[in-house]
Amino acid sequence: MSARPVVVVTRRLPEPVESELARNFDARLNRDDRPLGPDGLREALRSADALLCTVTDKLTADVLDAEPRRARLLANFGVGFNNIDVEAARERGLSVSNTPDVLTDATADLALTLLLMVARRAGEGERHLRAGAWTGWRPTHMLGTQVSGKTLGLVGMGRIARAVARRAHHGFGMRVIFHDPYPPAPEVAAELGVEPREELEQVLREADFISLHCPATPETRHLMNRERLALLRPGAYLINTARGDVVDEAALVEALRAKRLAGAALDVFEREPQVTPALCTMENVVLLPHLGSATQETRVAMGMRAVDNVRLFFKGEPLRDRVV
Repeated sequence: MSARPVVVVTRRLPEPVESELARNFDARLNRDDRPLGPDGLREALRSADALLCTVTDKLTADVLDAEPRRARLLANFGVGFNNIDVEAARERGLSVSNTPDVLTDATADLALTLLLMVARRAGEGERHLRAGAWTGWRPTHMLGTQVSGKTLGLVGMGRIARAVARRAHHGFGMRVIFHDPYPPAPEVAAELGVEPREELEQVLREADFISLHCPATPETRHLMNRERLALLRPGAYLINTARGDVVDEAALVEALRAKRLAGAALDVFEREPQVTPALCTMENVVLLPHLGSATQETRVAMGMRAVDNVRLFFKGEPLRDRVV
């Protein structure tokens, strides 16, 4: 009987996923949940047949140069894979997979959570109450912004954006506009209740709330820069559950200080886990620690999807979610 494939798991995963890995493979689990770092990732590439890695593991060309390399698969735990130099992986004959679909609803729910929190000053209100500063109800206290009936602008119209659109339009009666270089078919847009815009700038000028749902690519880095943030209408809010480097945080701080937008709600950051210090001081900013897919159900489903990809790879069958 041949030895079972060795799979290095770079972070702690939900218990059902770790149990499934242990049943199927020679799984090397990360019990203390410390990031492996570049040297640890190189060692994993030398010692394992596959890495089950996460979006915080930076698998650069330099790391992938580890020799002698044994690993043949990078099974990424996450739908995004900008943590992996996919061209370098391709050149070195490494396969790469991800975990799409299963985190759509959880991330869409969180985007709406952020939108509601920043509009209704929920983070600010909770801090106020916990600090013992609340003196009781009064008609003008901590007035927020109505969400129902407002215009939501979506930057990107992939799976998560479509789930946000469905919730916002059918649940909150919002008018939803969007820009995507590869828009959905007109009948899909009609079912969602969304209106396309040819240019990103049109969305930025029209919307009361802007929610970002584009992938992290060299083209989208600092997509929301000083010039584009200046296009937002006074009183608009920016929500980001996509990737942190889509927003130029220095420009965002500048725009917030100048009151060119009413607030921002962020689940992802340009230099995670570091957060631009000025953002932490602003009451009209909601900050969450990258919780987009953080439900028990979703993280288990993501793990099982990654396990499926590893299983298929070692059976010699096509990957369910091939990136490379």
